[in-house]
Amino acid sequence: MGIRTDLALEAAQQLSRTTPLEGIVKNEYQKADLKISEITVETDAAAENLGKPKGKYVTIQSELPLENHPDNFNERVDILAEEINKLCQSKENILVIGLGNKSITPDSLGPDVADQTFATRHIKQLAQDVDTSDLSTVSVIKTGVLGDTGIESGETVRAVCELIKPSAVIVIDALACSEVENLGTTIQLCDTGISPGSGVENTRKELSEKTLGTKVIAIGVPTVVDMQTISEYVFETPSPKKEMNNMMVTPRSIDRLIMRVSRLIAMGINRAFQPSLSIEDITSLVE
Repeated sequence: MGIRTDLALEAAQQLSRTTPLEGIVKNEYQKADLKISEITVETDAAAENLGKPKGKYVTIQSELPLENHPDNFNERVDILAEEINKLCQSKENILVIGLGNKSITPDSLGPDVADQTFATRHIKQLAQDVDTSDLSTVSVIKTGVLGDTGIESGETVRAVCELIKPSAVIVIDALACSEVENLGTTIQLCDTGISPGSGVENTRKELSEKTLGTKVIAIGVPTVVDMQTISEYVFETPSPKKEMNNMMVTPRSIDRLIMRVSRLIAMGINRAFQPSLSIEDITSLVE
């Protein structure tokens, strides 16, 4: 059964039904009301079996949809910032990339996070009379999509990396999942980069340390699942009508989900790289 998913956790669960998870280390723990699963793919054979590159994958799962605004929002922000810092050791010269299409709500996570990320590179360079020693250097870009720009996201990112030479790249994009319960309730972080559009069979050139020459941390949230994958997952048999056009399914409340989760991720990034600033300080600077 060929379940398609961007989530390493789902891929590992699917693989474990038929194959021992050799070369894959899994660790789970709770923080606040979040379940955090760490999967480390250690060998080439494990990577091939899983269909994911070697590296670390962190999945943060919420019992309630992320479209809700929890009372412990600030605590969730700090948990996300901590997980980002575990994957990205550097705090200097960070490039944040928002992938996706602002005009299509399920694909607008990346641009929305970029809009709320505190860019400081220009401040560090130009504000000579202000003490900016507590600020990390952060640059932010939105690549747009190939159909609008005529330029591959990977080409744009590589050009920017050659210019500013970041010590790490943070890429944000919407993902696809195979289990409906992960739709809009899960955040995945990994240190293996990303192939934009892979979850919806529209794979573009990958953004990774191999292609960019620097550490690449990818952050994403499942916002869609396709009907054929739902059919195969629920009934455990291939969809009987493969010749039919497939459909992508997204939560009814996708607008609120993108609004809430983009703020959570953006604030997590801001806190990870600007720990001297409170969430209130950051909010006043980006809104």
